[in-house]
Amino acid sequence: MLQTMNLQLIRTLHKRHLRIIFFLIVAILPLAPLLAGFAQTADREVVVGHIEGTITPVMARYVDRVIKEAEKDDAIAVVFEMDTPGGLSSAMDDIIRDILESDVPVVVYVTPRGARAASAGVYISYAAHVSAMAPGTNIGSASPIMIGADGSTGSTDDTLERKITNDAVAQIKNLAELRGRNAEWAESAVRDAVNITADEAVALGVIDLTAPDLDSLIAMIDGRTVQLESGAEVLETSSYSTDDVDMSLAEQLLQLLADPTIAYLLISLGLLGIYVELSSPGITFPGIFGTISVIIGLFSLGTVPVNWTGILLMVFAFILFAAEIYVPSFGTLTIGGVVSFVIGSYLLLGEDAPPGYEIGRPVIWAVTGCMVAFSLFLGASVLKTRLSPPVTGKEMLIGSTGIVRQSLDPDGVVLVFGELWSARLEPTGSKPLPVDQIVTVTRVHGLRIGVRAATEVEIAHHEMEGPDPRLVIPGPGVLA
Repeated sequence: MLQTMNLQLIRTLHKRHLRIIFFLIVAILPLAPLLAGFAQTADREVVVGHIEGTITPVMARYVDRVIKEAEKDDAIAVVFEMDTPGGLSSAMDDIIRDILESDVPVVVYVTPRGARAASAGVYISYAAHVSAMAPGTNIGSASPIMIGADGSTGSTDDTLERKITNDAVAQIKNLAELRGRNAEWAESAVRDAVNITADEAVALGVIDLTAPDLDSLIAMIDGRTVQLESGAEVLETSSYSTDDVDMSLAEQLLQLLADPTIAYLLISLGLLGIYVELSSPGITFPGIFGTISVIIGLFSLGTVPVNWTGILLMVFAFILFAAEIYVPSFGTLTIGGVVSFVIGSYLLLGEDAPPGYEIGRPVIWAVTGCMVAFSLFLGASVLKTRLSPPVTGKEMLIGSTGIVRQSLDPDGVVLVFGELWSARLEPTGSKPLPVDQIVTVTRVHGLRIGVRAATEVEIAHHEMEGPDPRLVIPGPGVLA
């Protein structure tokens, strides 16, 4: 009986526990999406990228990679900290396309103080879902610069210039209308290259806000609604972590090589290395280094607008430098080489090259000075070698002094540089010379030399040099 009652009690308690668990599950189920959303929001990141320096194809690939990583990780947003003088329109178009097609909100933040969003940077700022600037920064000067087929900048065709300018205006006005920003100012930035500060940009509706630092910016955009291709999205940045995505080592190297100054230095040093190899064959290292440098330099120039006339003039300059070594021109070829190199350096990128694509004039003159100094040094070394008396072979004997070992009347034996030579006294009819008399070699004919009596100066010089350190053991009957 007691056992039956205990069993019923257990069953009753078990049913009650099941009911409690059931009611708890029913109560929690409606809250599950909210809790899951909270956990997901807390774990989501703000990806931070960096658009610094010239806008190049390498920079465009980097921006594309950062946005794709943010989409893959379901990031809250991507913030690009930007400081650029501009760059190539083709690379700019790729970046704008990536921003417009992004499934993650893209924020462009011009920072730090003193930074700028010039030329292509204006378009990228207008394309961003949120555009911001730090105090002390500026934006503007978006006028396009025409680049000819030969790489030269500028255009004499007014119709072509108007077409390109109008196309640029239409592009930035479309971006302004898409993001609700000031289209009138955008047009003036393209046509008149106007430039404004961060505070002026906010007042004119060019950007959305100013923020002193990244954390303040992220806090200020919390709750802002942005329009993606997929629809409107509200930024929820009250709880976040940041993921800083820098350029990879390969991207940094390629971006560095895209700098026209680096390309110019590589080509100059490469041509110099090849020049050294041609002037002194057999060293091999300068030739290998020079060839690699020229190839990498030409690759670098493939990403920038280049005037190939400048390249040809630089190559011609080194041809003239090399010719100076073999053709005595009393410096004419060197002067021509310097003129050709300087003109080629200036023509390599024109005065109106896109922002960020200039070669500093001090760099050009510094490299030219180094080239001239090296050419003069190499030329002087070659000239010195040619003018120096021979130090090997029979030619070195002419003008050397020796000692008579078998009297000359007119034939005899003379010791010169530790070697015994059959000698004949010259000129014919000269007074015979005894043993130990110092003589000077006048000619070499086969294994026989011609000698004459040494002058007082030659005798003094011979005595100053001292005895020849090489020991010669004469054969029997040779010495008196």
